[in-house]
This record gives sequence, C-alpha cells and structure tokens, in this order.
Amino acid sequence: MFVLFTSSLSAEAKTSREELLSERMEYYIQYGTEHFIPWYYLAAIDQFERNIQLVRDDIPKRDSSIAIQFHEDYWAGSMNPNKEDTSPATIDLFGGKGLDGNNDGKADRNNVEDVLYTMAAYLSEFGNAEENFSIALWEYYRREETVRQIMTISKIYQQNNTLDLYDHVFPLPKEHNYSYRSTWGDNRGWGGKRIHEGTDLFANYGVPVRASTHGVIEVMGWNEYGGWRVGIRDIHNIYHYFAHLGSFNKDLKKGDVVKTGTIIGYVGSSGYGKEGTSGKFPPHLHYGMYLDNGRTEWAFDPYPSLRIWERQQN
Repeated sequence: MFVLFTSSLSAEAKTSREELLSERMEYYIQYGTEHFIPWYYLAAIDQFERNIQLVRDDIPKRDSSIAIQFHEDYWAGSMNPNKEDTSPATIDLFGGKGLDGNNDGKADRNNVEDVLYTMAAYLSEFGNAEENFSIALWEYYRREETVRQIMTISKIYQQNNTLDLYDHVFPLPKEHNYSYRSTWGDNRGWGGKRIHEGTDLFANYGVPVRASTHGVIEVMGWNEYGGWRVGIRDIHNIYHYFAHLGSFNKDLKKGDVVKTGTIIGYVGSSGYGKEGTSGKFPPHLHYGMYLDNGRTEWAFDPYPSLRIWERQQN
C-alpha cells in the first residue's frame, strides 16, 4: 500500500516545516537573483529532484534542505581523476561544471549554496524566459515528461508565490451525502478486461467536485472510459484524475492553476461510450492518483489518502 500523505502535522512539526520552507525560499531568491533567474525555476527543479528521490532506490537521497544533486562526472569533469575535487581551477581544467557559490574557495557538490549557484549559472546560459527554461531542462534531463513536470511545478509556485502548498481536501464537501469504499484492483469489463485504478465515491447528481490539491489542469474534456473528466498535476509529480463528471466548472480551462478546494465540476454518470454518453451506471466520482518517478508513471491506490483527507474535514 502506497500512502503519500500523512495526517495533520503537529504545531511543532508545522513550525519546523515553515522554517525549512523559509530557508529554501531564501536560497532560491538569493541564487536566482544573482543570475537573473526567477526563484520558482530553482524551486521547481529542487522539488522535482526531491520527489523522485523519495520513490527511487537507484538515486541517493540527499540529506539536506536542498535536494538538487549533480553527478560527479558533471561536477568535477568526466576525465578528472579526483571525483571529489573541490578546486574550481582543476574542475574547470577538466571541463567540470561545479562552481563556488559561497566564495569559500571551494566548489563542493555537497554544499547547498555551491549546488544552487551552479544550477542557476547553468540555467542562465539559456536565458530567463519560459521557453529558455524549457530548453535548459531538456538539455539537462533529456526526458519530455520530466520537462513538463518541472514546468508545471514552476507554474504552480509562480501563481501562488509560496512554497507552502501541502494542504489537501476531500473531493466531495462534507455537507453532501456520499459513500465509498476501497475499490482498487476490482475487475472492470467495459472496453476490455482491466482493473479499477482508483476509488469510486457515490453521490447524487450535481454534487460539487473539488480539486483535492493545488495544481495545474493538465486534462479537461471527454474520454470514452472516464466521460467528462479533469486531470490535475501537483508539485509532487502526482496526477489527480476526476472522472464521470456531469459537467465542468465553466470558469476553468486546460492549463489553469487551481487552488486546493476549487470546484472543478459536478458529479455525474458520464462515460463508457461516445462523447455525451451518460447513465450507464449510478452517479459517482471516480478518483485516481498517478505518480511519475522520473522514469515512468503508475497508478496507486488513492483510498488511504482519501480517508485521511475525509477525517481532516470533519
């Protein structure tokens, strides 16, 4: 069972998180400003790196307030015999990219200031416009989906102007009647044999459906399986899928940044056919969650997270 989100933080833990986020923001602003790079570009890369380190065994987990880390060959130079070299002069001699960000005479890839300075310097080589940032990401990661993920995180940070975007809500308001249970892995027959990748929340037609997270609307429209559906990507590389809607919030469109709790649509029974098909099953919200780990994306059971968010709203 994969549970991404924990229950409410204690006051002490919340204070600690606020202090950590404040420290990170100071770093992003400082080293972004030095290279005329928007702080949210550095923040987005750092958050993406943190996300994949949490779910990948093949990547070292950086024990630091900043998660960005460079490969030793990139930092010191592929032909450098000393992979732990911290001398700016010899690193440059061997074509390494590591830089001294805090002016202590060392370019240390384990030092957060040197790391952020180096990343900001790399980005500045391409320019500070959005399209330049996208090109820089492609040259660095060489994966289209990773570029899109980081661009999304950047957009969310820019729109909200804060790093503290960890709050979530249950997708259906508590004042409405609804019911649900764990339906992960149940068999589904329409459209071919497949398993159920989500949780069904049964409710009446027209019950408001809320964005469970801060994110960007990645998908909005018709799908023969999910009917009228909305897909939202958050800062944790997670895609939140809301399907079988009766209608959308007409003030929203694909590409919009939404806040936690924003009404994105209304419960319906659409799907299982050509566009407009409805009524083939009782009205309900299908809620799914998909995680991208920097290599691939897979579905995981949203039921544990839903239970936590439901308890928090009561």
